[in-house]
Amino acid sequence: MSKRGKVWLAVSGLVKYDEKWLVVKKRYGGLKGQWSLPAGFVNEGETADEAVIREVKEETGIDCAVKGLIGLRTGVIKEEVSDNMLMFLLEPKGGVQIIHQDSELYEARFMTPEELLQEKEASILLSYLINQTNSFLIPCKDGLNPGNQFGYTAYKIFL
Repeated sequence: MSKRGKVWLAVSGLVKYDEKWLVVKKRYGGLKGQWSLPAGFVNEGETADEAVIREVKEETGIDCAVKGLIGLRTGVIKEEVSDNMLMFLLEPKGGVQIIHQDSELYEARFMTPEELLQEKEASILLSYLINQTNSFLIPCKDGLNPGNQFGYTAYKIFL
């Protein structure tokens, strides 16, 4: 816990292909043994959307492009750690051959939302996303400069 401090920023990616969702089964953490979205923490020097592309590639071998932001999951762990995760919609760029990261994952595969709803090892977040009927996509605006005085090397707005 101390490595990340007491404010965490994570990302997850919903990769849709051929009416199926890319899901992973983690080997560690609170979601160990459960199907969930590919996810991980934002590293120093990267934007959240860059982090989700990196995490999906690391965990599954699939190159993706961000379509937009679909949500935020936020919570507090043991009354002290602020745990925040931005959820993005992604689309594969090129092939969808899965090469899962053995050290972190038991498995990665594409499943239909219907299959996931029947899966007893699906995370609560997956079930909620599948049943969400009024979702919308928040697109990205890139190439903005709020002023040279800030020194941004990357600056994007999702609105």
